[in-house]
Amino acid sequence: MAAAIGAATPAGITVPHRLGTSDVGRITARFADVIASDHRHGGRRSIEDQAVAFADEALALQESGSASQRVRQHLYGCAAAFMSSAMWAAIDGRRFDAAARHHVRAASLASMSGDQAIQFRIWSHAGSLYRHMRRPADALAANDVARRLSITRRDPMFASLGHARHAAIHGLTGDHNAVRHAIGRAQEALYRADADVSRPMWLTAHYDHAELESLSLAAFLALGRYEDAEACAHRSLALLRPHMQRSRAITTARLARAQLGQGDLEPAVTTATGIPASLAEHPRVAGMLDRFGADLFGGAADSRAARTWQDYSSDLRRTEA
Repeated sequence: MAAAIGAATPAGITVPHRLGTSDVGRITARFADVIASDHRHGGRRSIEDQAVAFADEALALQESGSASQRVRQHLYGCAAAFMSSAMWAAIDGRRFDAAARHHVRAASLASMSGDQAIQFRIWSHAGSLYRHMRRPADALAANDVARRLSITRRDPMFASLGHARHAAIHGLTGDHNAVRHAIGRAQEALYRADADVSRPMWLTAHYDHAELESLSLAAFLALGRYEDAEACAHRSLALLRPHMQRSRAITTARLARAQLGQGDLEPAVTTATGIPASLAEHPRVAGMLDRFGADLFGGAADSRAARTWQDYSSDLRRTEA
């Protein structure tokens, strides 16, 4: 938090504190901690609450002294960034009502900041929110807000992420051609992206070829193109950075569903049961595994694979208890 608002002069006159880049820097430094927590744990309410608290702190700093317009815009950008992380934590934790509330506040703060990068993140997250809620029309509209920002024309990395998320949304609509087209554009843009360009931490920490393959995997799963989905899953797992364990668990759960969709019961169960129990508790992973189990029992309840899965699920429930 900033230093005292002002200090009394000998004449009793209060001199207001002048906010500067160092104040912005202290707030911004905490964003790295939020991003790191998201990669380690993801979806936890504690991450959501911490991000909201940091956003409140950035806004309180606005009231603690005078500042240039540039510094104030940076502070609004910081607050918007924290709110976007709160929004993502809520999406990841399947708390969709909270995510929608965070989006309203984040979008307002981002508009005041004038920062197109954070505006892109917020509207791209909104597209993901509606996709997880299975509202593809709203998801496409929200993601289009992100894709129309001029930053996507200046930096192919942003354009690539926009196209990749559009592909995942189109998977819900059953539009095979749109999925293929969006994936192709995402790949082409990502190959054009200059690796030496400075980009926001939230983008470089998350989006790369592994994430593009993961979003392609989600699209093909939704389409029921299980062979394509499995190929994407294997490529994503091979490319994932070692610390991204939650992403690895999500991709592995999707791989299991792709194998199951092809009738490969034993390999599918082996894949699913390979997810560590600590990661299987993550709300998104848990939901995917529940659906996997339902599909398995729905089509092969008397199989050896189903009995193996039943034993694993029982052990998992005892671990959680």
